[in-house]
Amino acid sequence: MKFFVDTADIKQIEDLIPTGFVDGVTTNPSLIAKQGKDLSDTIKSICSIVSGPVSAEVAATDHPTMMEEGKYLASLAKNVAVKVPLTVEGLKTCKKLREQQIMVNVTLCFSAAQALLAAKAGASFISPFVGRLDDIGEKGISLIEDIVIIYENYGFETEVLAASIRTTQHVIDAALIGAHVATVPPKVIYELYNHELTDKGLKAFLDDWAKTGQSILSK
Repeated sequence: MKFFVDTADIKQIEDLIPTGFVDGVTTNPSLIAKQGKDLSDTIKSICSIVSGPVSAEVAATDHPTMMEEGKYLASLAKNVAVKVPLTVEGLKTCKKLREQQIMVNVTLCFSAAQALLAAKAGASFISPFVGRLDDIGEKGISLIEDIVIIYENYGFETEVLAASIRTTQHVIDAALIGAHVATVPPKVIYELYNHELTDKGLKAFLDDWAKTGQSILSK
């Protein structure tokens, strides 16, 4: 499974790159607005330090303007994936951008039927929102499973990108089901490291080593 970092914070991305867990980045208008910086400069900066896909979302809702915005965003860097909403206008835009070899991430997916349409439109990525479905009493992970099965049935090349990840269990469940990518907030990535037995075991090893009075680097 690939990990995309769900943030527009350059510092957070820079801190995570040495871990090897940054296969790409996803942004959206809310994350960009949170940084209070120019969208184009932010996307260019992220693309300069991340070699994988960097999702940048259009703000328009009509096809002609989405196309203009999408082509502009794609011009910012070769690894930009233009993010469009899962609407009729969005999928029209997806199809046209893909015909121009521009990566497209179709976002705000909440049903398997929508995901099927996105794959037919040639989407590079489909982003089903796990956490937001959980919020309304549905099982977001079940949607990921349905999409993975449908795509495998027909050999679609669209990658399933589990989005709206809230917990470490979401990440594990998405991996077990076979999602190609999980886009994960930095906070949850760091939580993946944690286990009380790891901490307990490390403390015991260090305590025992300290009692020897030795140093591994001593000569």
